[in-house]
Amino acid sequence: MKTEVYSWRVSPDLKTSLERAARRRKVSLSAVLDMAAQEWLKNSVSEGGDDERQRRLQEAASECFGSIAGGDRRRSETASQTVRQRLRRRYGR
Repeated sequence: MKTEVYSWRVSPDLKTSLERAARRRKVSLSAVLDMAAQEWLKNSVSEGGDDERQRRLQEAASECFGSIAGGDRRRSETASQTVRQRLRRRYGR
């Protein structure tokens, strides 16, 4: 028995297509949405659920990670202010 409720907004075109598919299959719209969600979950697990594969991918990607050496530890905090100052100097604004 279904007891949980989930709602989301969809475009009018998507809603129309979903309703059309439900009528074609002679099932309710909620049944079509259940099928779509189940299929997505099945595909999602088969593609990205492999923990070992994810670990290897992250390990390979970590070789590309690095840091930028600089003297200003507060650079990220003051970035927008610095950009505004440079624009003022360049364009006189």
